[in-house]
Amino acid sequence: MKRLTLDEARRVALTAQGFGRRQSLEEAVLRIGLLQIDFVNVLIPAHFLIPFSRIGPYDRAQLHSLVYRKYRFTEQWAHEASIVPVEHWPLLQHRRAAHRVRPYGFDSVLRKHAGYAEWVLEQIRARGPLAAEDLEPPPGVARKLHAVWMGMFPRAVLEAHFGRGLIACANRLPNYARSYDLPERIVPREYLETSIPVREQQHGLLRIAAAAHGVGTARDLADYHRMNIRDARERLREMTAAGELEEVIVDGWREPAFLPAGARIPHAHRGAALLSPFDPLVWFRPRAERLFGFEYRIEIYTPAAKRRWGYYVLPFLLNGQLVARVDLKAINGGAIIDHETPFERRIVAVEK
Repeated sequence: MKRLTLDEARRVALTAQGFGRRQSLEEAVLRIGLLQIDFVNVLIPAHFLIPFSRIGPYDRAQLHSLVYRKYRFTEQWAHEASIVPVEHWPLLQHRRAAHRVRPYGFDSVLRKHAGYAEWVLEQIRARGPLAAEDLEPPPGVARKLHAVWMGMFPRAVLEAHFGRGLIACANRLPNYARSYDLPERIVPREYLETSIPVREQQHGLLRIAAAAHGVGTARDLADYHRMNIRDARERLREMTAAGELEEVIVDGWREPAFLPAGARIPHAHRGAALLSPFDPLVWFRPRAERLFGFEYRIEIYTPAAKRRWGYYVLPFLLNGQLVARVDLKAINGGAIIDHETPFERRIVAVEK
């Protein structure tokens, strides 16, 4: 098998993720295949930072338009809740069919209130896009759900319908809440009516993951869309046998990796970027450690006394390496940034 040095693997991965390329906002999101949605707002909601890391300053209204006006992208459960190209809708059909209703145990509540769940769909069908705040709960049921992130009974019902593909996300309101509409009013018919066998859906998702990784192990590629590892290994064997992927060895990795057929090894990367904790380059922490020798965890749910690096720490990418962790809530700034050149920023107070 072909062998890659760790430096070559890093260069392939960074190029695949769109670092160091001149590209539009739309091109950047299409290249990585999805944006994991997260509204932890220490800096900005995390998914807004992902394109910024690749293309620099951009108009967030343009991203909103691409997703919720032009419907070039849509929201789906992919990695986690994600923004994905609308043409990926057929590839996620099996995910919608197997969607686990949240919060845990709420599926039994839905069955108990099946009439209300159908009424919600009828309201959207008749009235157009609706948010949770536009709906009342069924008689005798409290509006608030305690100790769960969804907050309201109507929202939990809407989210269950959304996860199963009975409704789609029509918009994000100023408070970031979803409004929902029927999929046929959002997803083009050519994608909505396309039915693909599950095996081919998995092939399609792994093609996206392989292109976005550049090089990755079976576990790396499976994690991109939260695919069962056994299914992923079988599909990857088929794709390798068909000549779509090439199995390679990366120095220091215990498992073989997969490289899109015909991929070239790019030149070294120059430049700097601050990364979201939910950036696809680092979200699968074992890969970040193998690829960059960089141990990283998000510690917002870790008790303060047990945190190693800070409440909300962002990885810092410099010239093809993850070189620092930047704690945005550190009292003294967490890092000293020396702006020596327009393209290089050297963090000198926070070390790897």
